Amino acid sequence: MSKEQRAAVDAMLRQPRPAEPQSVEEIRAGFRAIMAEMIVPDGIRTTAVTLGDRPALLVEPVANPRTGTILYFHGGSFVFGSPETALSLTGSLVARTGFRALSLDYRLAPEHPFPAAIDDALRAYRALLDSGEDPSTVVFAGDSAGGGLTVTTCLAAREAGLPLPAAILAFSAGLDATRTGASMDTKAGIDPIFTREELEHTKDLYLAGRDPRHHLISPAVLADLTGFPPMLLQAGANEVLLDDSTRLAVRARDAGVDVILDITADVPHVFQSFTGVLDEADEALDRAALFLAQHVRTGA
Repeated sequence: MSKEQRAAVDAMLRQPRPAEPQSVEEIRAGFRAIMAEMIVPDGIRTTAVTLGDRPALLVEPVANPRTGTILYFHGGSFVFGSPETALSLTGSLVARTGFRALSLDYRLAPEHPFPAAIDDALRAYRALLDSGEDPSTVVFAGDSAGGGLTVTTCLAAREAGLPLPAAILAFSAGLDATRTGASMDTKAGIDPIFTREELEHTKDLYLAGRDPRHHLISPAVLADLTGFPPMLLQAGANEVLLDDSTRLAVRARDAGVDVILDITADVPHVFQSFTGVLDEADEALDRAALFLAQHVRTGA
């Protein structure tokens, strides 16, 4: 275990923050600056494309491509983030699997509150299917809010009568806007990134007055997961959102869904972003890539 690496990452994430509340644009700029420091693997290429009616980033392996598409949803509390800020994650999955990734630039709150992100994600998936993509070669993957989108988009696809993807991969998924998980309190102060107050602020921007008790907002406590594809839920033991994943795993199990709950000790929210810095990040990405390879039907 990389005790020193984990301590260094934790200390970095606890750097002093601005005393005054930041504007949405300041939050977005700060997140871009942080994520620009993350390591993006070699051996990939990126192309700006359109998927559905939204911009997306196509991430492909330079050599030895395999049949398979990762439809990726970036994190950022539905308020900030982009395909570029998630490139260390999408690039790592592409480099490890040989699959291509399409990382969606879905609309953000407060300009576009719930359900805009889900609508965009569903249109992107429908566009993939309409282009001839076999759902058995498509997986949904995402981190944080995007991890939540892997689940809610699958729910929306099922409600729309679409075939479901081959698998779901979620890193530190945000799955409960009611904030009723015990980890919201037990991990307070241990989590170096989030406080309840910060999460409430971005939640209010996303919901714009909507009741959080909705299955497309809080699937960890309200969704029926019957018929879902296999799921891998990865989370860090130090995050206040930990019980979003643990409770969704229970719901999946009770619905007869194949589910792997993969919790890594003493690491923060979306620790997989620290690939090349934190041994646990690379090990988790290796497990994620293996899971995807096991569930994508590929002939190459």
